This record gives sequence, C-alpha cells and structure tokens, in this order.
Amino acid sequence: MYREAPSAVIPEAVVWRRSAITGTRPSRILPDGCLDIIWSNDHLFVAGPDTTAQLSQGVAGQRYTGLRFAPGIGPAVLGLPASELTDRRVALADILPPALVDEAVGRIHDGADAGVVLEALAAARMRLGDGPDPLMRAVAARLREGDTVAGTALAVNLGERHLRRRALAAFGYGPKTLARILRLGRALDLARGGVPYAHVAATTGYTDQAHLSREVKALAGAPLGVVLG
Repeated sequence: MYREAPSAVIPEAVVWRRSAITGTRPSRILPDGCLDIIWSNDHLFVAGPDTTAQLSQGVAGQRYTGLRFAPGIGPAVLGLPASELTDRRVALADILPPALVDEAVGRIHDGADAGVVLEALAAARMRLGDGPDPLMRAVAARLREGDTVAGTALAVNLGERHLRRRALAAFGYGPKTLARILRLGRALDLARGGVPYAHVAATTGYTDQAHLSREVKALAGAPLGVVLG
C-alpha cells in the first residue's frame, strides 16, 4: 500500500508512506530526478537520484516513510552535490552530523510521526545554507514543460557545458538525462489516464510509438504495458 501527500513545510516536496504486503510483486521505483530521505527498519537513509528503475521487494509488514524532494532541492538539505548520490542508497548519518540524525531517530522512537520529523530536519538544514540553486530550479521547470536542452541553456544564459556541470550538482545527472526522465514521467501520466500510446508519443515529443517504447524499456527496465500494470 502506498500513499503520499504534499509537504506542509518543504516547497514541492512530498511525504510518502508505503507498507509491504505478503505475496505482492516487487515495487518498480521509476527514476524521477528526485532525492528521498527514508525511514525504515529503525534507520534513516538517503535514496539518490536513479538513472534507471529500481526493484524493491520489502518484507511483509515492513513500513517506509519518506520525504521526496523535487529535482534540485535535495543538495540544499544534504549539503553535497546530488552527483555523489546518483544510483546510491546511503545512511543519513554518513552525510549529516550523526548527533543530528540520532536526535531525529530518537524522536521517532519516542512516538513522533516520521514524516513530521523528516520535514523538520529538512527545514532546519535548509535554513543553514543558501537554499536551492534558483537557476537550476528554472532549468528543471523548463525541462519538465518539454523544452529542449539547447533552448533551456539559452533561456537561462548558460553554455551547454556550464549547464551540464551545474545540473550534475543539482540533479545528479546532466540535463539531457533529466529531460529524458521528466519526459518519461509526462508520458506515463498520460498513458495511465487512458491516452492511446501513439498519441502519448506524439504529445510528449517522441519520434513515434516505437521510440516511446524504447525509452520506457531503457529507463523503466520493462515494456510499457508492464510498467503501467
């Protein structure tokens, strides 16, 4: 069972909760350009931005609570480039001061809601720094709307090589990869809404339905019908 709700504290973040159920197939976690801080099995860890889908088979009854940051936000919380966490799962105490992490764990053990604790931790961390890179937030917004990498670079007045360096730090991968991942998300949203695959491909900028199918297989690790099923 999975549910999520917008964070009341961190802009564009989502608090999500998942419980593993006996007999269910592994969850396919699709790449989305996001960083998550997750509470499970009495510890906190960070799930970095994925380049391909990850399969997660939880133990029956195991519960997860996570705080998912929109692309470009996580580095302002964790204090390190997203590229250091790409395709990785890292204990939060290996990134943030262990005393801070221990305090958060203690609050959860004392009965505080894990989602509320994660929001408070993230908000406190963001107040310590300069916040997310506003230029990279603009980049993410343009790519999410379907702009090209060249068009985005021109709009934010950055050369493509400079844009790539900034994007690696903010998102964990270059703008071309982020654009592919965000386009996949748009396509899957349309397909889940019942839009025919050929129209999905045309609407979201794929050359044709075969191109859409190849991208789904490359990024999601399975055919479109399996991903949607």
